[in-house]
Amino acid sequence: MPQRKPVVTVTRTLPDVVETRMMELFEARLNASDVPMTSDEIIAAVEGANVLVPTVTDKIDSGLIDRLPDSVKLIANFGVGVNHIDLEAANARKIAVTNTPGVLTDDTADMTVCLLLAASRRLAEGDRLVRSGKWEGWSPTFMIGHRISGKRLGVIGMGRIGQAVARRVKGFGMTVHYHNRRRLHEDVETKLEATYWENLDQMLAHMDFVSINCPHTKETHHLLNEERLNLLKPHAFVINTARGEIIEEGALARLLAENKIAGAGLDVYEREPEIEPALLGLDNVVLAPHLGSATHEGRVAMGEKVIVNIRSFVDQHNPRDRVYQI
Repeated sequence: MPQRKPVVTVTRTLPDVVETRMMELFEARLNASDVPMTSDEIIAAVEGANVLVPTVTDKIDSGLIDRLPDSVKLIANFGVGVNHIDLEAANARKIAVTNTPGVLTDDTADMTVCLLLAASRRLAEGDRLVRSGKWEGWSPTFMIGHRISGKRLGVIGMGRIGQAVARRVKGFGMTVHYHNRRRLHEDVETKLEATYWENLDQMLAHMDFVSINCPHTKETHHLLNEERLNLLKPHAFVINTARGEIIEEGALARLLAENKIAGAGLDVYEREPEIEPALLGLDNVVLAPHLGSATHEGRVAMGEKVIVNIRSFVDQHNPRDRVYQI
């Protein structure tokens, strides 16, 4: 008798090729509407299921995990960040958690550089002006931005994405500095031509650009609070493609409005999809709708990782991308 396929509940619409493969391999319960599910809707959808596939839009907190049926043995996250999942609660229920690292590195690094250039050269502001029909033509002093060649970039979090950012900006003639929980190996530092700062506050005070590329944890929540943001130079720019909660968003908006920070490029927000209202009226900030991993190639690769993690777990192997409690 053929073995019963594992039942897999997916909370959001995934790329067509991924959903098709899931239907072939599993008894997949898909979300055709792509509307974020409430906690009650998730619980109803996983009744009798073996695997839950959530995304960053789903709050998989202790309350929800406590309500999961005993049949659920794996939370196979579609995404790298797992700060929306209570790992301690999952561990207590003996539910494994996996994620999709590695496949988003280049896409997120590209987005970081995109925002860095757009913010420093006032690209979004210029686009709005042209579309408004109010542009009156070129002049020598019109919409002057900042050159990035020869400037210092401070990377907060020198993991896969941080290193990919460092490699890219070298091509623009920027010098790379970084702060990390652990210092990189000397060979990696040499290859990246990166300077390590043990003290984050000291690094911030010397940078022209700051890129946030670390995960959101209890330790990094509001890592860039008002006190630290005030350490930045008035001509400095802040770029965030990691998690919005790492920046104290209200403080950033105030400092941008007061021109105490030159500008910012943000792809993530503290209370997504809500955005600090004060940011919306500022011309010196570029606001993107969480596009860091939004490439066809990246999203399909994420789905393939989810499928591999599920198959590995179902086959009673330890998934390569299993997330352990920190």
